[in-house]
Amino acid sequence: MTDYTHYKMLIDGQWVSASDGAKFDSLNPTTGKIWATVPEATAQDVDRAVRAADRAFTEGLWPAMSASERGHCLRRLAMLLLERSDELGAIETIDTGKMLKETRWQAKYISEFFHFFAGCADKIHGETLPIDKPDLFVFTNREPLGVIAAVVPWNSQLFLSAVKIGPALAAGNTIVLKASEFASAAILEFGALIAEAGIPDGVVNIITGHGDPCGRELTSHPLVARISFTGGTNAARHVIANSTHNFAQVSLELGGKSPIIVFEDADIDSAVNGAAGGIFGASGQSCVAGSRLLLHEDIADQFIDKMQAIAAGINIGDPMLEQTEMGPLCTFGQLETIERELAHAKTQGATVICGGQRAEASSEMFFQPTIVACPNPDLRIVDTELFGPVVTVLRFKDEADAIRLANHSEHGLAAGIFTRASARSLRVAKAVKAGIIWINTYRAISPMAEFGGMKNSGYGRESGYQAVYDYTRPKTVWVNTSDAPLGNQFVAR
Repeated sequence: MTDYTHYKMLIDGQWVSASDGAKFDSLNPTTGKIWATVPEATAQDVDRAVRAADRAFTEGLWPAMSASERGHCLRRLAMLLLERSDELGAIETIDTGKMLKETRWQAKYISEFFHFFAGCADKIHGETLPIDKPDLFVFTNREPLGVIAAVVPWNSQLFLSAVKIGPALAAGNTIVLKASEFASAAILEFGALIAEAGIPDGVVNIITGHGDPCGRELTSHPLVARISFTGGTNAARHVIANSTHNFAQVSLELGGKSPIIVFEDADIDSAVNGAAGGIFGASGQSCVAGSRLLLHEDIADQFIDKMQAIAAGINIGDPMLEQTEMGPLCTFGQLETIERELAHAKTQGATVICGGQRAEASSEMFFQPTIVACPNPDLRIVDTELFGPVVTVLRFKDEADAIRLANHSEHGLAAGIFTRASARSLRVAKAVKAGIIWINTYRAISPMAEFGGMKNSGYGRESGYQAVYDYTRPKTVWVNTSDAPLGNQFVAR
């Protein structure tokens, strides 16, 4: 009998299977073989998780804790995450094919996010209002919302979980987190740290399953107060529709087709390195991947030659090995989308400069770093998120042309600008419709910095101090400070 790892879900502090025993397989994309099984949650399982979170919010230890005590729990969680980062990184690499160097580092750095949100926990405050009426003292308190439904994709799952769990718990909420059906293992392994950190049962619940029924039941559940969703635009439309059943607050961090704009005065080698890392890092499997390269016509040929040389030298292989520089894609669906869109792009006049095929490796899940020259921005591939190591290239004449091309997109998550002209960099940053702008760098993150998108890349922001307030609502309190009794308003004067 095949020796798989058999995972369970975390509901109300207990590790449980699906109520009907259903489960699905998890594929190791490096080998192309099944390595684990994961529970397939039923509607009843989702209901059980949400009700456990609701009980934990309304009774027991969690609502009795002070803000400082909640912060202590998050700090312990941060320390445990740091201690287990190598183990968690290895599990995530096996399950997703992401580079061990990246998953291991990311798990360590994510501990900083929990430290940050731990520090925010006892700094949530209301305000006094200079009211326009005599003898009334009016103030606001910030109170937690209740049960948070969080949905995360498989890529950067520990990071995306941290920026949902961290502020939600700091503010005093409880949470039900749905892991991606494509790769759930790292989040389930992370779940083992919850009790060790002193977080009471039911405060954090982790469920696994498909969009229907698991995701649908979670985002439409009547006890859910807020939905934080990271994923694709089509799924987001279902989430918004589901929220009409519970009137939950919704924040969406969706896909991207982020432009990297390189002006003629840029440090070319620095820009090439930024662009190559922005699209070929993590095999292009990032919402903020710099998948639209906009080059000034004067430096375009030189830039492409340099980037092509980097692409040709990337060591593709086993992501567990230190010498490997690019691993496999996570799902066959991504491969099929990439191949379909590349074939269609050629019919529209695009030219594949390099790559464009599956790479020879240990499984079919590897794809070559690919650069595609496009004659105009209207090609479908230019604004279709591929979630793979494929970048489209367009040329521009001047600043206005660059801005026009950058904004010629349904997406608006991130953008990169490379130029030595500081004034121009700020002008372009203001003009480009994206929620995150990097100037002379790319893919930098910090617990202190908010991120999120515009247009079809979603709304709402994650990370940063303000994120904690997004998991609260103000309550206004009016106090009559006069000793005089209220008069009878129904007696004529």
